[in-house]
Amino acid sequence: MTVSVVIITKNEAATIGRCVAAAKRITNDVIVMDNGSTDETTDIALNHDCRVYQEKWYGYGTNKNHGAALARHNWILSLDADEIPDDELITAIQNLQPETDNVIYDIRFRAYFGGKSVRFGTWGRDHRIRLFNRNYTCWSEPLVHENLIKPAGGVIKKLPGLVHHYSGKSPEQYRAKTMHYARLNARNYLREGKKTTTVKLYLAPLFHFLKDYIFLLGILDGKRGWLIANTVAQYTRAKYQYLKQETEQKEKNYYTGENLLVEYQNHSH
Repeated sequence: MTVSVVIITKNEAATIGRCVAAAKRITNDVIVMDNGSTDETTDIALNHDCRVYQEKWYGYGTNKNHGAALARHNWILSLDADEIPDDELITAIQNLQPETDNVIYDIRFRAYFGGKSVRFGTWGRDHRIRLFNRNYTCWSEPLVHENLIKPAGGVIKKLPGLVHHYSGKSPEQYRAKTMHYARLNARNYLREGKKTTTVKLYLAPLFHFLKDYIFLLGILDGKRGWLIANTVAQYTRAKYQYLKQETEQKEKNYYTGENLLVEYQNHSH
């Protein structure tokens, strides 16, 4: 199987060197889709002989699809710049035999918070579909939380090995990133016509905290487990709070006549 690797990034100079070095062990076709990095991200990628494209940010799924369209090969491994495949996964991809186009590959992730691995909670169970044939499927295109679309008849197979995900570099960065995602997800919900309810605003955050910290044993990760579970709860509350604000603003604009579409007709004969 001949694979292209597509990486999306912005200001990931701390990790992109290791990411692209691992990707170059899989293929000589590594595409980096950069969204206006102001650090050394693009220089590092270019020094590793990657193809680097600067593109306006249209959303995670859209930019990933644009990167896949630029690839030289149909099989695509999709990575973020803070994700690094390990030796076992690289070997597994190198040894894959050509499959029918309708096979998509699920990969286990190992998350890190502050440089230390997270063994429990939602993060400890993370796995994602990241290897696919672009002739068969593509990414959905919401503002955030994109998914690989699985058409009818698709076959999911698991690959050995791991992607090491260095997401939570600090509590402050993680919270800021989470609140950004919450606002984007609220806009998705608004487009879909969803509403904020009392249950979603107050009980859902508590449920997600207990699920992550107690039921999925996040408590065993110590302070990291508590920070992650607490931020998950904050994210859940924030996205519904933002949705409420966005809905109220939309209704206000409607009743005050903003964005009102008026059709003018010529009644003369």
